[in-house]
Amino acid sequence: MRTALVERNTNETQISVAINLDGKGSYDVSTGIGFLDHMLEQLSRHSLIDLNVKASGDLHIDFHHTTEDSGYAVGEAVAQALGDRKGINRYGSFFIPMDETLTRVSLDCSNRPYLIWRVDMPAPKLGDMDSELFKEWFQAFAQSAGITLHVENIYGENTHHIVESCYKGLARALKQAIDIDPRQVDSVPSTKGVLGGSL
Repeated sequence: MRTALVERNTNETQISVAINLDGKGSYDVSTGIGFLDHMLEQLSRHSLIDLNVKASGDLHIDFHHTTEDSGYAVGEAVAQALGDRKGINRYGSFFIPMDETLTRVSLDCSNRPYLIWRVDMPAPKLGDMDSELFKEWFQAFAQSAGITLHVENIYGENTHHIVESCYKGLARALKQAIDIDPRQVDSVPSTKGVLGGSL
């Protein structure tokens, strides 16, 4: 079982993440930010990754630190659970339709972090949460997970649908990428024999 436990403690946030990449999509998430909880639950359910996230942060200031640091912690847990990344498909890509919205997420578990974010938010806030913070979460996640991540909202009008389609797209693309290919269980999917560094 590919599992990891990550603790991230700073003066701004205290976060613990437990993850099982070979799970069934079970989740227990509590960040103090309702909409972020909902998105992390979607990530777990649609990737079939078991995810436990407990976060306490300086929400009296704003939601930035808790959102960003939870991205770092979840990403780090994914990276640890992947280990040397032997046997994985490595690549994943998925289109998510959600009512009027269509979003495409493509990724490479390359151990070379990079984010392309082509997502415009029609509304500046979702409830009490600044819409711009979702890019911060995806940036932090890609960085610490060691994933090249491209997120593109092709069209959409409803900010809730746009954000949710991004997380569901990430979930489905990640599920593809981390699944084990039985033809290469003992090898890294790269001509270099290792993932990371130069192409």
